[in-house]
Amino acid sequence: MEFWFSQLDTENVKTTVRVEKQLFSGQSDYQRIDVFQSDEYGKMIVLDGDIVFSEADEFIYNEMVVHVPMAVHPNVKNVLIIGGGDGGVAKVLTQYPEIESIDVVEPDEMFISVSREFFPETAKGFDDSRVNIINMDGLRYLRRCADKYDLIINDSTDPFGHTEGLFTREFYGNCSRALHADGVMVYQHGSPFYDEDEAAFRAMHRKAFRSFPISRVYQASIPTCPAGYWMFGFASKKYHPLRDFDPKRWNARGLKTWYYTTNLHQGAFMLPKYVEDILSEEEHRG
Repeated sequence: MEFWFSQLDTENVKTTVRVEKQLFSGQSDYQRIDVFQSDEYGKMIVLDGDIVFSEADEFIYNEMVVHVPMAVHPNVKNVLIIGGGDGGVAKVLTQYPEIESIDVVEPDEMFISVSREFFPETAKGFDDSRVNIINMDGLRYLRRCADKYDLIINDSTDPFGHTEGLFTREFYGNCSRALHADGVMVYQHGSPFYDEDEAAFRAMHRKAFRSFPISRVYQASIPTCPAGYWMFGFASKKYHPLRDFDPKRWNARGLKTWYYTTNLHQGAFMLPKYVEDILSEEEHRG
């Protein structure tokens, strides 16, 4: 008998993957966590019915939220990851020897332990001595931070449920306060392709645009994301993701990547017309 997992992207669209078996299912204090083994994507972790990442494509997301800001900001020492319970973002950050501390604020301890057990190659980022795991709500943690970080990466899942507070105007304002004067914030921005996701996409850009003097959006193709199309926000007090981008400096590092390149960096900010229109409309709203 065949076993298929289906993710409901909209009321009319499902993403369906044939799976070999279910490796884990549990309910934490925050969410339901499932792990599946599939032929096409390898192991997948699913939170409240949505695929968060798979072994086949996790590198795309993790490289794009780390290498883009690291190729722009010239002196990142202290990093905050909001969410990040799988360890993937931390793992990519540990490639940079100049980084002194990486704080991972993830309230769900079960999510971390499941990631360690079933995705050790991803979660090995936690083993670096610079990584400090803080089991706390991200917004509550940020409220007590000021002028502390060079880079903040919001790796929370979506603007609903227990992470809803991480997509409010207060959250973006607290991120701005927690950053140094030249700090950068990167966050997952979702996708506006489906109509029912457009309102959240608009709201995120509107709040970030009003909280930071520089706010831009970039894109990547991630197969397990809804529509296979995902976007990220780049917000900064000082650095522009293209004008302050230094490809020679980044390429001199010799880092091995599977997705990110400095050519791709520039192209990722060249957006489709309908996305440009959405962003422009929010920027000019009264």
